[in-house]
Amino acid sequence: MSSRTSDVLVIGGGIIGLVTAWRAAQRGLATALVDPAPGGGAAQVAAGMLAAVTELHYGEETLLALNLESARRYPAFAAELTELTGHDLGYRRCGTLAVALDADDRAHLRELHLLQQRSGLGSEWLSGRECRRLEPMLAPGVRGGLRVDGDHQIDPRRLAAALVAACERAGVVFHRAWAQRLDVVRDRATGVTTADGTALRADRVVLAAGSLSGRLAGVPDELLPPVRPVKGQVLRLTVPRRYAPFLSRTVRAVVRGSQVYLVPRENGELVVGATSEELGWDTTVTAGGVYELLRDAHELVPGITELPLTETRAGLRPGSPDNAPLLGPSGLPGLLLATGHYRNGVLLTPVTGDVLAHALVTGELPEEARPFTPRRFGAAPGEAAGRAGARQEHGKTTREEVEQPV
Repeated sequence: MSSRTSDVLVIGGGIIGLVTAWRAAQRGLATALVDPAPGGGAAQVAAGMLAAVTELHYGEETLLALNLESARRYPAFAAELTELTGHDLGYRRCGTLAVALDADDRAHLRELHLLQQRSGLGSEWLSGRECRRLEPMLAPGVRGGLRVDGDHQIDPRRLAAALVAACERAGVVFHRAWAQRLDVVRDRATGVTTADGTALRADRVVLAAGSLSGRLAGVPDELLPPVRPVKGQVLRLTVPRRYAPFLSRTVRAVVRGSQVYLVPRENGELVVGATSEELGWDTTVTAGGVYELLRDAHELVPGITELPLTETRAGLRPGSPDNAPLLGPSGLPGLLLATGHYRNGVLLTPVTGDVLAHALVTGELPEEARPFTPRRFGAAPGEAAGRAGARQEHGKTTREEVEQPV
């Protein structure tokens, strides 16, 4: 079928692909996006915690800097997107309370507090009584907690819808189809062929397909993003008006070694999540997953069992080997990556859009994103281009047997 040409072609219509397309179009680049359902993906399941501080994990101090930079940009980003589209993003500067339910959890939280302090982060240690004074619905057995006023929240579903509208206003062309394979000509990515055989041509291609990014046929084997799906089950409940206010801020804890969080929306929705399961591409909502989330949430906030359960969902986070994103030019000319955001996709949306727009215009990563180059996992650029060219000359690829649409 006929080719259609653009400056930039983004593969993937989740929030990362959408923000990349929007920012690229704002820079004056003729931009197209290929996805059968823009605005879908992991954002439809995510809770939307903007938790740079309480999401800090040992060994992820480098990622912390990027998370904090994106959190710093969020207020202006949200205001710009709302003013442009008229969409309410559900952005709330409500803060987070991380609590401990037993002595072991309290010791773990104390260690986390020390790590936060060493990292220069703002968090305040509270006694159990002080925690319950802030959130009266908490269980009487809460032993202590960390108050983090700088961790906020946003509604990812509203964010995705707003980004679709922003892309439309900026002139992004949507191709509502699956990307079947990356096309490579003379050692350079030149576009994609969709599942219906349409050839879409572009000067530069951005692979932003979330957990599917590692499955696109035509990408040289040594440059396939090392991205894997990590299943997360999430519940949504409704807080009737007679119970309001139920919680005033995000509450999270470790219960029997499992993370659980409760994110209250202004519209009365309460999001409870999330499991973390290495089960490949399975997105089944299981009785066990729902039970564990409700059990752990009940230990944290006993009154939750009185609320109507309105939705159960499972989605796939795009995990990488170091839990950090792959941003910018790959080892194949013309191909850039924006994937592997794992649990921080919503938080990293503003900085990802800015970083990719900069890379598309200048060919280089800004300083804050350089630790996250895709090349930290892949082959040298020359090697990759040479191998890709050799396969193209022989008219075949080593991945012909797994041409998975993205």
